[in-house]
Parts: sequence; structure tokens; C-alpha cells
Amino acid sequence: MSPLYSIRHRPASFLLLVPLLALTLLAAAPAKPKTAQAPPETFDDTSQVVAVEVPVNVVDRDGKPVRGLSAADFEVFDGNERQTITSFEVIDLEALQPAGAPAALTDMALGSVARRHFLLLFDLSFSTPTTVLKARLAARDFLLSSLHPSDLAAVATYSIEHGPKLVVTFTPDRAQLAQAIDTLGLRRSNEAQRADPLRFMLETPGLNLVDSGFNPGTEGADLRAQRDQILSEHLNAISMASERSDRTFEVGRISTYSRSMADMAKALNSVKGRKHVLYFSEGFDSRLLVGRETTEEDSNTDNQNIMVGRSWLVDNDSRYGNTALQGDLNKMLEEFRRADCVIQAVDIGGLRAGGDARDRPRASGQEALFYLANETGGELFKDANNLREPLERVLSRTSLTYLLAFERSDLKPDGGYHRLRVKAKLPSGARLSHRAGYYAPRPFKDLDPLEKSLLASDGIASALPRRDLNMNVLVAPFRASEEQAYVPVIIEVGGPKLLTGHKGDKLNVEFYAYVSDNQGRMRDFFTQMVAFDMDKARKALEQTGIKYYGHFDLPPGNYQVRVLVRNAETGRTAVQSMRVEVPTYAQAQPTLLPPFFIEEDQKWVMVREREGGPQASVVYPFTVSGEPYVPAARPVLRRHQPARLCLVAYNLGKGDLALQGHVVAADGSASPAGRLAMVERTATGISGLDKLIATFDPAGLNAGDYVLNIAVTDPSTGLKETNSLPFHVLH
Repeated sequence: MSPLYSIRHRPASFLLLVPLLALTLLAAAPAKPKTAQAPPETFDDTSQVVAVEVPVNVVDRDGKPVRGLSAADFEVFDGNERQTITSFEVIDLEALQPAGAPAALTDMALGSVARRHFLLLFDLSFSTPTTVLKARLAARDFLLSSLHPSDLAAVATYSIEHGPKLVVTFTPDRAQLAQAIDTLGLRRSNEAQRADPLRFMLETPGLNLVDSGFNPGTEGADLRAQRDQILSEHLNAISMASERSDRTFEVGRISTYSRSMADMAKALNSVKGRKHVLYFSEGFDSRLLVGRETTEEDSNTDNQNIMVGRSWLVDNDSRYGNTALQGDLNKMLEEFRRADCVIQAVDIGGLRAGGDARDRPRASGQEALFYLANETGGELFKDANNLREPLERVLSRTSLTYLLAFERSDLKPDGGYHRLRVKAKLPSGARLSHRAGYYAPRPFKDLDPLEKSLLASDGIASALPRRDLNMNVLVAPFRASEEQAYVPVIIEVGGPKLLTGHKGDKLNVEFYAYVSDNQGRMRDFFTQMVAFDMDKARKALEQTGIKYYGHFDLPPGNYQVRVLVRNAETGRTAVQSMRVEVPTYAQAQPTLLPPFFIEEDQKWVMVREREGGPQASVVYPFTVSGEPYVPAARPVLRRHQPARLCLVAYNLGKGDLALQGHVVAADGSASPAGRLAMVERTATGISGLDKLIATFDPAGLNAGDYVLNIAVTDPSTGLKETNSLPFHVLH
């Protein structure tokens, strides 16, 4: 087992006291297989049911959303075949958060297809440095002032030298997006302490970015000027390289642009839902595409040359446009339409006033920008200084979405494109827009790296459960200091489903874990790909699976933890999210962590997060009387066989403690069976820290899923602290 990549940096603020029970591959004796929780029904490659979701926007003649439609008002056609609508949902952002409500991110359970996606794409090759630098202000204002909390946005750049480059992926984190707009991804080498492969976090966690309130004035004039100077020099270098051209080279540049942007559009198809591409550019000379305006004298001269056989003197490309270039551009636009992308073109050419000496006059690119927008259903915005008003119209038109869905079980996994039509009974003057079509599934191995990355980031951003794999996660905030908690994240992945469909002598597994606050800002992450030698690991994986240990460093607050695990060959994925509250330990309030069941005989393939720099040191928190143990993320118990558990608490006070426990079944009903008993209160030697050893006897419980609720009461004060953990009872 050897990690292929691991990205992590930690300050050496803890001492390593105990290794994590040799978190390497265990060559253990076979153990009795662990019965996994029954997952939702899934389908393999031989019988795959595909749910096709079709977002539809309906507006009246004034561009305002039309409300009150039902499923009976719509018809969906896949090609020429009418489909049965199996699901219908109305997503009204005005109802989710009325105008004027606080802009905090709520717990809206919206899937990716129901969210609006905005890609802010800055063209660095067909624009001057001055206009790009100024356009950032309008983009930043739109991002921070106009978007709904449920909206996801991303920032990307395009240059001839590097092609499309994703700076920050689709995320609700406005702070990271603002930083991406400010820097366009340009970072000093000493700033890149660790990189996020999914591109949620441009900056290292812990910097002032998340607490700045998005106020650029807090940076200081010198820092802003220095940053802008560096970025300006970078953009000027790109601009100077781009302007060394004649018309032939310019045609080649646009052809290269078309092909690379088409590849980006194909990858964007991995992100569910409609994508609005806010394209900040000056455009390219449209005469290269459609030809020049000719005078009568020019026409007569060309005609005379043709008549006398001097056709080499007639420049057809200059007169009529380059047909090959037209073909490349139309293919690009078709890919954007197929990926359900709408280009909203922003002409930033008017921002050149007052530019530096390197900015020289360019042919107007408005016609080309209009063509890109119009062909994908978007608009051309000519005044980049005043984007708020026209973009508010876009936001208003898309604030209400009718989400239709139908199912297909006969699709070939060949990636073929299927065109869609939607008909509706609409009020007079109303019009609708919908995705033009969809792609049939393709084998995961055929996807390019950007598509795979976007699929993973989409799973993290939406945080909706996915159970291609059996996965359970345990998160617990241990006190590291009065200002910060050390938060272990234990991820258990069942081996049998992880191996389903896998071939070869190597198994590559990807682990992604992110944590966001109530405003949707990403506060920390860890990610790693681990490679297993199947000759050594197969037996252990088939019996149990993988147990992965990572951690976050977090200040007090409420957070959402998002975890995604994926087989890097087959694409089988599990996604789980959970809430965790980090107490304000400085206030010395009583706190009880979740119960930690001590695994006795389960043998996992154990993996610990790998540090991105010198090996960081931590105090391994799962110990009893100095002896380490491995907690279960989801305990699996046998009837009539009591299990040991450790309760970790802070500030419970001195004296005797009363321990109570009750069991809740999967249907929410209370169960009188099961018995919890205190064994001892161990001495930790750390002020305010308690570790209680208890036993839980599942006698009387039928096989199935349950939740154990535990309460610890101080009889002298009557204060009660509670926590819980799900568990499973075997037959």
C-alpha cells in the first residue's frame, strides 16, 4: 500500500505519543465478516436505470418567472419518444429565501441539478491586461452582492498558452471565489503550501480570508498594490505573447481556442444543472469569422481577377470568412449547448480607457461575443462597469425552476447524445427554456481528469448522500486548546462493494474530506489517493474493508463535514455529510463526545492521513489508561455479547456520575431492550477531561439498525450532557 499523492500541511503543535495502531496494511488472520448495512438499490453496468433530470425555466413576455404550473402542464420527449414524467419538483428561490433575508447559507437540501451554477471565465488572451484587471471589480460585485445562498459559482481563466484553467471549482464559498477573482489563480511559490486537487480552497486554511468579510479594504493599500502589480505583469506577459501574430496566426489562435473551449464544455457536462458562463472578454476580430465588409470597387476587382484566371489574387478568407474556423467555432458552441451551458458574454473592451502604453487599439470583438452568447441562449452585456442590472434580469428569470425527471433503462453505456424537447401549456406570451439534451453514461475509465475532478467536487458541493459503496463516518471534536479543537475523522469503507467490478492487481482509492461553516465557507480539508497491492490486501478487503484516519483543526462553531470516497478505476462512489459542533472550550462548559465503541476483533486495512510536509505530531486521542484503541464509526454488535465503550467528556465536575442509555430503532420508536452500565471513571491527569468506561449489552434487540442515546448526569448539579451513535445488531 503506497499513497500516490497526499496533500496536507499541519503546524507541529502536538506531540506524537502513540502511533495509530500501526496504520498500515494489517496482515491479520481472517476475521468473521462484518455484516454491512443494506444500501439503497443500485444497478451495475448490465442493468442500469438512468434518471434524466430536465430543469425548465418559464418566463412571461416581461421576463418574469411564471408560477403555478404542474406536472400535467408539461410533456418531455427523448428524441421523438414521449417520456413518462416520474418526478416533478418546483424550486422557487424567492420562497426558499425571500428578498432582503440574511445571506447566510441555510441547510437547503438541494441537489446539484436544482442549483444555479455560474462560471466566471476570464479571457486572458483576447483581452488586454488593463481590461481584465478592471473587469474583476464588476465580477466581484456580482459574486458578493447578487447570488442566492444556494447558488454555486466557479472561477476559471483562458489563455492560448495554458488553455482553460479552473481556479476554484463550483462552490458556495464566496470568500474563496473572491480571492480567485482577485488573483485569477496567480500565487507566489511560497504561498502554495498545499494544493486542493478539487479546487475548493485557493488559500491555505487559517488565513485572514475567511474572517475578512470580503472587504478588500482590510488588506492594506500596499498589499493590494503589490498583488495587482504582480498580476498585471503576469497578464502583460500573456498579452505580449498573444499579440505576436498576423492574420494566419490569429486564425490558428481562434481555432486552438475553439477546440480547447469545446473540451472544457464537455467536462462541464459532468456538473449537473444549467451552467451560466459569464465570459469576460474583448472578443476576437469577427472579420476572421464572417469576412470583411467590401466596397463595390473591392468586389469589382475580385470579380475581374476571377474572370481572367488570377484567382490567387482573391483572398476568400478575408472576403467571406474562414470556413474551417466557422466549423471549429460551431462545434465548440454545440458542445456548450449539449452541456447545458449558456454563455453570458461581457464585453470588457470599454474598460481600456486610461490603460497603460501596452494597450493598443484592437478590432471590435462585439460581433463575435454576440455570436457566442446568442448561439447558446445568452446575452451580450456591453457595459462591464454596470453588470448588476442586466445580470439581475438573468437571476430573476432563473429564480424559479420546474425540475422534471424521467427514467431510461435501455440506454447503451456509449456516451451517445440524446436530444430533448419539452412542450408545455403556457399562458399567452410565455416562453420556456430547457436543456437541449443529455449524454448516455460512459465507463468511468473513459472520462478525462477534469471530468472526474468535477464529478467529485459536485458530490462534495451538493453533499447529497450517495451509496455505491458502504461507508460510515465518525467525527468528534477533542479539545486541543481553548481556541481550537482537534477533530478526528474516521472513515470506514466496506470492502466487498469497493471491489465490485474492479479488475487488476492494484486498487486505487480516493479519499476527500472537507468541512464548511454555516456560511458555506470551506475551513479545512484533507485528501489522499491510496494504492493497494491486491496480492496482499485482497483477503482483508473482502472480509472487512478500509478504515481511514484523518483530522481537521477547527475553532469553536457549527460545521458541516462532507466526505467522498471513490474507487479510482470503476468510479463507484460514496458521499456522506454530517453536522459537528465544536464547543467553546474556553467557557469550560460540560461537553460529552459521541460514544466510542472499542473494536475487539474486527480487522481492517488501516490507513492514516499522510502529511504534506515533515511528519506532523499529534496526540492520538483514542486511549484508555494509556492504551490505544480503535473506535468504530458504526459499531456492529452481536446479541448477548456486551461491547465496551469509552465516553469522553469535559468539565463534568467531581463526584459520582449517573449514566443512562436508551435505544431508538430505525423507525424512530423507542426500544426497552439493551442495557448500559458504568464500569469506571478513569484518571486522565488532564484538568477537565474525563474518560468513562462502560459496557452496552444488546440483549433483546432484533437484528437491524439502531441509535444509542447516552446521557451523563452530575447528581450534585443536575446538569445532563447527551450524545448518540448509530449501531447495527447482527442476526
